[in-house]
Amino acid sequence: MMEKPWLKIYEDIGIKVPEFDDRPLGHYIEHFARTQSDAPALQFASRQISYGELDSLSNQLANALTAHGISRGDVVGLHMPNIPQYIIALIAISKMGAIGSGLSPLLAPPELAHQIDDASMKAVISLSDLSPVIANMDDTPNCLSLLVTTGAGDMLGAPAPKPMSFADIKSVAFLTIMNEADNTFKSVETHADDIFMIQYTGGTTGRPKGAQLSIRSLVNNPRQVMAGDPPVSGDGEVYASAFPYFHIAGLTFAIGGLMFGAHSMLIPNPRDTDNFCDLMLAYPPTRLAAVPALYDMLLSNTKMKEIDFSRLVVAKTGAAPMTETTRKSLESVIGENKVSDVFGMTETGPCYTFHPLPVIRDGSVGLPVPHADVRIMDVETGQIEMPFGEVGEICSSGPQTMKGYLNLPDETAHALREIDGKTWMYSGDVGYMDKDGYIFLCDRAKDMLIVGGFKVFSVEVEDKLKALPHIAESAVVGAADTGRPGNDIVHLFVQLNDSYKDADKDSVISEIIDFIRTNMAAYKVPKAVHIIDAIPLTPVGKIDKKALRKQLID
Repeated sequence: MMEKPWLKIYEDIGIKVPEFDDRPLGHYIEHFARTQSDAPALQFASRQISYGELDSLSNQLANALTAHGISRGDVVGLHMPNIPQYIIALIAISKMGAIGSGLSPLLAPPELAHQIDDASMKAVISLSDLSPVIANMDDTPNCLSLLVTTGAGDMLGAPAPKPMSFADIKSVAFLTIMNEADNTFKSVETHADDIFMIQYTGGTTGRPKGAQLSIRSLVNNPRQVMAGDPPVSGDGEVYASAFPYFHIAGLTFAIGGLMFGAHSMLIPNPRDTDNFCDLMLAYPPTRLAAVPALYDMLLSNTKMKEIDFSRLVVAKTGAAPMTETTRKSLESVIGENKVSDVFGMTETGPCYTFHPLPVIRDGSVGLPVPHADVRIMDVETGQIEMPFGEVGEICSSGPQTMKGYLNLPDETAHALREIDGKTWMYSGDVGYMDKDGYIFLCDRAKDMLIVGGFKVFSVEVEDKLKALPHIAESAVVGAADTGRPGNDIVHLFVQLNDSYKDADKDSVISEIIDFIRTNMAAYKVPKAVHIIDAIPLTPVGKIDKKALRKQLID
């Protein structure tokens, strides 16, 4: 085992390793309801919700869900964008000792059905606009017994949308069950190792898997990351982020804001930069978080230069590399030495590296966060620790690490391995560590693409396409999106079955695209489909994606 050189940097710049605080999220809200009841907790358009009101609303939902048969250990799906009901549900679930699971509004009906069934979700709270996606599932999972429908305007005084009717699911309106519920609730006793959220991810390979994240993982990861830029004193923190809550980055940023008693902005549509900027004009942020592409969009809005960033402590970025051009443009508006990268994955809650502002190193994804350990292991066996400066697979250990993939013991055993008495997450990312402990990423996880900040796993798309009779073999590869640095353009290469060799190519391509649009999220749809005579193979019979990428360049 090699030394931990990053600890010397902690000492040099005065980073304090935080103590664990394993209280569940609901306990934090109860505390702030007592100590700063009138302080703003959430800002959604013109609607401001205080900590006292947030505590009361979460109690109402906890009672309502309990009355409809949801109890400790049951899984509740959250099928919404960033609206107050998501946060209210998150806190209610915590108080009940239940388990939450983010469901992306972008999921197609078959993808949604898989996650509901895989996690045995007993209830789903869904935006009314998304109810048709649930209705269009071919087979409603037997586990699902309750659908709570909510409208985007439920917290803005708008009439409650009428819930859809389902033959085998009890369907109720969010506002209706809230109005019928009492606003006091006694939190269920939980343990730090209890699962709080099941967050779906492609993992390092294959179709989406449910990463089981404990209370300890999710309430302590914000503390680990904020050790490099501690909370400010004075009027309090203001959090601004458009990371979706169903994504681990948005979830953790939201939890961090609630844990530290911050005033958090809710941005349901990150592309609406006018709304985002208007909120920041009204409530100047102390913390900002976005993917590089969104920072570019914000910078193109003239309102961005009117915002008061004098109290801004840090602007976090992640999910894709930030170009030097974007970094400099952002710093010219928010101030120098405020942009900080974080890095990780859903399975690590998510961050296992951070970039303390005084010691940012260009090209690096930062240092291991406090309480985390990082090693670079040889790619071939995963058993040999690589010397400083030499490339290998990035592995991490610490309280932020998931407990395992739901219902997938083999995949869990491959990803989580015991070495020297610790459990290590093998990320599938390739990189190296320099002599000071900084991590440098050399390549993404095998066959993983980034589109708009979302991960596209080629294996998942290729597996789905096997259902089409036209296709003998397919391969998904990415090409750099020059218009959106850090993102990929999805290309699909197809080898047709012999019986379709003479078919009209345009018609076949159209059928393939229609199939993907119906069965997968929109960001997974290829921008280009290439029909070729034969998919190239390596000498050992694997698809040669390097050769296919070369074709795109040539």
